[in-house]
Amino acid sequence: MKNEIKVTINEEKGRVDKVLVERLQDYSRSQIQAWLKEDAVTINGEVIKANRKVAAGDEILITIPEPVTLDLIAENIPLEIIYEDQDMAVINKPQGMVVHPSAGHPNGTLVNALLYHLENLSTINDVIRPGIVHRIDKDTSGLLMVAKNDKAHESLAKQLKDKTSLRKYVALVHGTISHEKGTINAPIGRSKTNRKKQDVIADGKPAVTHFTVLERFNDFTLVELQLETGRTHQIRVHMNYIGYPVAGDPVYGPRKTLPGNGQYLHAKILGFKHPSTGEEKVFEVEMPEDFKKTLENLRN
Repeated sequence: MKNEIKVTINEEKGRVDKVLVERLQDYSRSQIQAWLKEDAVTINGEVIKANRKVAAGDEILITIPEPVTLDLIAENIPLEIIYEDQDMAVINKPQGMVVHPSAGHPNGTLVNALLYHLENLSTINDVIRPGIVHRIDKDTSGLLMVAKNDKAHESLAKQLKDKTSLRKYVALVHGTISHEKGTINAPIGRSKTNRKKQDVIADGKPAVTHFTVLERFNDFTLVELQLETGRTHQIRVHMNYIGYPVAGDPVYGPRKTLPGNGQYLHAKILGFKHPSTGEEKVFEVEMPEDFKKTLENLRN
């Protein structure tokens, strides 16, 4: 039998998420937001968004999803560790690897590999994301920082939030960009038409991406991108928004225009202050061989 919560609106006014936080004192704000994102909340039988306004007489039904139990297993998956000390590690994640377990990817993830290769991982995030300070998409390759204790995690996460860390990517995009540099300042949030996608929307979270042209080809451009913010799919959404979608991107760009398994996007440079010593650290890794080969083919 499904677990359900029913709420009838009497005199309350305003957004449904805020009303539910007030009414359901036994549940956290983040839990209520999660239900809304999972389309588990209806008003009068209609699935609604968090910003939907309530009216007197509305019948709200929350169908609580069955909990998914995930057993974290250390797996001997090859991992390229670029740097490691007692506080943290820097990993070069291969294309095709998911960062942490989920219902669709219970194992084979970066976290499963980290549990095998590293002795300690921070515990600040939930149980399925030990050590994970930030993420890159499954089919994006490149550099990620991993925290081995909570103090290091807090320091690295604060640098991301304060925009003091350095994150540079290289991407191959469709079209020929005529100007040398540009900045995309456009808010990003969940798409209004497809819940699995992100989009540039007026009420989204601030998102800023800087780009520099590195090389031009007939129908493609190689660009370097620097992130100020770290929204979900930020580079992919922003480049599609200005008309130059990332090549190979199955979600935001034309499919299968080049050989490969996913978007041509690589987290090339990562910089931060070491959480214990304060020393400036900058790491750089070359793009994967498939990426290099595609560029050679375009040059020829």
